[in-house]
Amino acid sequence: MSDDMIEIDMLNGLSEIPQPAWDACACPEAADGGAPNDPFTTWRFLKALEDSGSVGTGSGWQPRHLVARQDGKLIACAPMYAKSHSQGEYIFDHNWAHAYERAGGRYYPKLQIAVPFTPATGRRFLTRAGFEQAGQVALVQGAVELTDKNSLSSLHVTFCTKAEAEAGATMGLMHRITQQYHWENANYPDFDGFLASLSSRKRKMIRKERERAQAFGGQIMALTGDQIEKWHWDHFWRFYQDTGARKWGTPYLTRRFFDIAHDTMRKDMLLVLAMRDGVPVAGALNFIGRQALYGRYWGCIEDHPCLHFELCYYQAMDFAIAKGMARVEAGAQGEHKLARGYLPVPIHSLHWIREPGFADAVARYLEAERRAVTEDIEVLTAYGPFRKTQVEEQE
Repeated sequence: MSDDMIEIDMLNGLSEIPQPAWDACACPEAADGGAPNDPFTTWRFLKALEDSGSVGTGSGWQPRHLVARQDGKLIACAPMYAKSHSQGEYIFDHNWAHAYERAGGRYYPKLQIAVPFTPATGRRFLTRAGFEQAGQVALVQGAVELTDKNSLSSLHVTFCTKAEAEAGATMGLMHRITQQYHWENANYPDFDGFLASLSSRKRKMIRKERERAQAFGGQIMALTGDQIEKWHWDHFWRFYQDTGARKWGTPYLTRRFFDIAHDTMRKDMLLVLAMRDGVPVAGALNFIGRQALYGRYWGCIEDHPCLHFELCYYQAMDFAIAKGMARVEAGAQGEHKLARGYLPVPIHSLHWIREPGFADAVARYLEAERRAVTEDIEVLTAYGPFRKTQVEEQE
């Protein structure tokens, strides 16, 4: 094989690749011992999903990770899965599947380059330093070729970066834009500094919400690293099951995932618990990136006014400000986040559909959707809680 030839291969799980090789592509910045930019594409996170049975046989997420090697050396990889449904993706294509099958096609299985159950933006084409362009091109071409040769309906790349979306579009993939709500840290010295940037009415509302939440009858603890103990997960599992059953019918993660994550990722997690008499009654789980805090799961066994806002949003902002982090990404959906300082941002994905006529129809839909989403973001941002002028009535 010549030096410039790139070989594409597909793996049935992360046990087939050493952790250092994968992470050299996924999070080279973490080689200094710091946090990765994206904790979700690390070997340890994806391996925890596999080892816990959260993905794999019976889950509808079958690992088919893509790797690119040049002269025997790994230069790029991508977390890829064969999907037998469209659950746990958060950029949904259910309507596409229904239309495809009404027309006589078979939509599933499809290929998905993504982090399962995780609506957080990050690189999806993971490349070793110095191989960014060649690695990305090889992964895109390899994924499309695998989809085509295996007569699969489609390939999807969800929650990719804007740069990846733009590059993928030049390679013939369809670019989709949806939206999410993120909180941006404008170098606030503390939470009061953030409040000072809001309109008087919103400032009063948030202060009142925090007061009501913190009067629930116990204490709120923000734990990370070795502060998190294994028994905490017994309680958090109850919270997660309750929320998962109400939102999705069946929780995506297994109980074993939290035990594995405790052993391998607790320094990457912020667990916020509402404790009363030494017993957790509600909790929120966040993952820690180098520049962002990612809110993921929330649940409770008791209902208390505003406790959800406090644990999921305000405690996350407190942590981000204290650590000098650039933003908090609070997950999918939720226009109620707007009043609390989380503004809409565009979310990018890429799609390739094998059937040309159906692909043309989807492309037209995506063009209209992009215009509508862009307009929505502009309108919603204008309705945000921030002061519109430099001079506003003081409290």
